[in-house]
Formats: sequence, C-alpha cells, structure tokens
Amino acid sequence: MGEDVLRIERLTKVYPGGKRAVDGLSLSVRAGEIYGFIGHNGAGKSTTIRAVCGVMDFDEGTICVEGHDIRREALACKRRMAYIPDNPDLYPFMTGRQYIALMADVYRVNQAEREALTARYASLFGMQDSLGELIGAYSHGMKQKTALIGALVHSPRLMVLDEPFVGLDPEAAFHLKAVMRELCDAGGAIFFSTHVLEVAQKLCDRVGILRAGRLVTEGTMQEIAGDKTLEEVFMTEAQSHV
Repeated sequence: MGEDVLRIERLTKVYPGGKRAVDGLSLSVRAGEIYGFIGHNGAGKSTTIRAVCGVMDFDEGTICVEGHDIRREALACKRRMAYIPDNPDLYPFMTGRQYIALMADVYRVNQAEREALTARYASLFGMQDSLGELIGAYSHGMKQKTALIGALVHSPRLMVLDEPFVGLDPEAAFHLKAVMRELCDAGGAIFFSTHVLEVAQKLCDRVGILRAGRLVTEGTMQEIAGDKTLEEVFMTEAQSHV
C-alpha cells in the first residue's frame, strides 16, 4: 500500500445536549486500499463520513486528504474526492444525463473524457436507457447508480461511500465492487461504511469497527478475524462493550 490518501486524527464531534457522536477517532486510508467502516446504527459512522467530506463541522481533531486539511483547504480536498451518501438527494427536475454533466462541469472534466466515462459506467450499471428520464421518476437504486456515475466521471482519488450497496441489485453491486477495486489498483483509495459484513470481509483490505464513536478494533481481515468470520468478531465486540 502507498501513502495516506485520508488521515483522520483525534476527530471529535459533540452534538447539542452533550452526545459525543465521535470521540477521539484516529485512522488512515492508504493509496491502493479499500477500508471498511462498520458499526451499529448510531455508532458514529455517518457523522465521521460527513466530517471527512466537509459537509459537517467537528469540534476537535484534523482530517486531511492527500495532505490537505479539510477545514483550511476544503476545495483542494473536495477536488480529490467523491462522496456518495446513503440516500442520494439528486435534483428531481434534472435528467440523469444532465446531473452527470453537471458533476463533470463542477470538476472540469473535458468533453471527450466525460463522454467516454459516462458511456462506460452507464453501460456497466444498466442505466444507458434511463439517463434521459427525469431523476424524480427514478427508483432508489437508479438514483444510487446515477450518483455513482456522477462521482466516477471525474476519476476521484478518494471515494467516500455511506452504505453504497443499499438499494443496488446484485448485478450492480457486483460491478460496483469491481470498480472500487479498479480505482484502488490505479492508486486511489476507498473509505466506506456498510452493514453487509460478508461484503466487507471479502472486499476490504482493512476494516475498522466503531462503537460509541470510538475505534475498538482495526486491521486486516487476518489480523482481526483470523479463522473467524467478521460477523463473529463484530458480535463479540458488541457484547464485550455492552
């Protein structure tokens, strides 16, 4: 694995009322690496992801993308990443193709490259016949696929995904896994949360288990699970922190 693409140091987020959603979290994701971020609902995964993407402020700590601080150099960070939330909120009055073109414009992707990448990923995710339709008429899965194409059209160095497989059909999920690995093989990095532990076990180079805003276990699958399944490790951690 290469240099750190994402580095989080002592991240803390306290919500009104005193709830510490994230509590002194430190981790890194290296070039060439798929990092799975798992934990129960309310563990702090989505809060962490939103902080990484610069859409939520935090109270303490630092977040850097390829050495750029998300607070001081937000634009430089965002140029290098793509963020897919668990429920993409796309413009319903646009067609899928218009939305993808908007993303390409924002990231200044040249015409030839955007056309080639749009065609490739639309075909891969089975959206080539639907991009001319209004997003308002899309199913959740179609919105997810459109958001993915819009994210991939600028070839990000870091992809940050919150529950990316929710709502995807098996074929689309298969292709997304392949795209994630391809991006990392080209020197990028993936940081994603998931409840699908079997996917994390098969796909991830490293996994971090979050509980009550703290990282309780982190490592390769061999380091944290050995001969056990990730589900067994996850349930053991859950019970030991009750």
